[in-house]
Amino acid sequence: MSVKRPDPVDIEVGHRIRIERLARGLSQTALANQLGVTFQQVQKYEKGVNRVGAGRLTKIAEVLGIDVGTFFTGKEMLESEPPKDGEASPLKLLTVPGAFRLLRAYADIEDNGLRRAIVDLVEQVSSQKQTA
Repeated sequence: MSVKRPDPVDIEVGHRIRIERLARGLSQTALANQLGVTFQQVQKYEKGVNRVGAGRLTKIAEVLGIDVGTFFTGKEMLESEPPKDGEASPLKLLTVPGAFRLLRAYADIEDNGLRRAIVDLVEQVSSQKQTA
């Protein structure tokens, strides 16, 4: 018997829930309390392990102050092929601790040269860690 894998769309919607929750500074517990579920259920939604029903997704959007369509828009949702194994969704990258804060601060930098230098520095540090 094969192991059932979560649907790529459910995973992507879960990532978007997590990103929007983090952007608003809400913990999983705080979101769960407003939805009337446990924080473990929110974890399962965010990982795509459990599907989010239409009513619950509407409530999540309401709590986060966004349009429910936000969870379904963008190039990633329209691709016919899911990301290959080992290839992360661009949205999933924002779920790495500190990534959203880094992106927000990066977007505030007006000097193009300085932004390029920061990207070069981060890429150098990342490649050194991978080869070590």
